[in-house]
Amino acid sequence: MGTVDDTFGGVAGGDIEAGQEFSVRSFAGSAQFEQMFKDGMGMVEEAASYLDGPGRDHSKTLSRKGALAYAAESMRLTTRLMQVASWLLVQRAVARGEMTVAEAASDKYRLGAKELCYARPIEGADELPAELADMISQSRRLYARIDRLDKMMHGDASETEPKTAVARQLSKIESAFRQMRLDGQLH
Repeated sequence: MGTVDDTFGGVAGGDIEAGQEFSVRSFAGSAQFEQMFKDGMGMVEEAASYLDGPGRDHSKTLSRKGALAYAAESMRLTTRLMQVASWLLVQRAVARGEMTVAEAASDKYRLGAKELCYARPIEGADELPAELADMISQSRRLYARIDRLDKMMHGDASETEPKTAVARQLSKIESAFRQMRLDGQLH
């Protein structure tokens, strides 16, 4: 059994039954984590390359509704991937002894932006280029997997996460889009 500083049981303040202890340090140093790290960072690079390259051209061919969906969903994609990358880097820092498990369990290092990252796709998302739609789907699965790991490792914060500025802006965009459709400005 590890110390309070490097085991799930002592970090979140929860009582863990015998055999259920999850060693944060050993996971973060595992081959499974290294593969997840490689895949996650690869996804970040792939998305950046697409959005800065072919994605720009693809977005110009979309209808107004599709272009709005492209803007919103690409922002969600990058937010989701930045949250994943941040979480992975924190876990790597724990594995290397650069950060304690207790620090990693603090709210500022937990997976965030859940409301935005789990939001349903907005209207027009069915028009997105296949390559972007595939990246969005992959990023959703990775984010959900990391969310489950974060909860296993540090407990379920089940916080009522305050709406971020980005989430508020997306909500405004979606409302404006709905109103335009109701007013007959969009078909």
